[in-house]
Amino acid sequence: MNVNLTTSQMVVGAGGILLLLMVWRSGARRAHKAAERARDGARVVSLAGRVLLMTAGLVGIQWLVFTHSTDTTLRLVALALPDLIAAYVLTRALTVTDLGTRRSRGDRR
Repeated sequence: MNVNLTTSQMVVGAGGILLLLMVWRSGARRAHKAAERARDGARVVSLAGRVLLMTAGLVGIQWLVFTHSTDTTLRLVALALPDLIAAYVLTRALTVTDLGTRRSRGDRR
């Protein structure tokens, strides 16, 4: 089988292949960005779910203590423990421990 292609046919064929590759790459980029957005959204939903579950657990324990106990010390512990945990978490989250400045390899002082 002998195929004779003109120069213009070869240019059109190469352009078609190039166009196909460009469309494929842009689709892959869009798919990657969409997957990254979905992962970010799932992280937020997962965090919110864990926060709500922990809140329900703490409120349930406090409710049990307040409805079934008259001991003042136990009631104070039931109220203070979640506050201590929240204060620790907020302090860790809001404390700046690293300024994020890095020296380059060439900059040795």
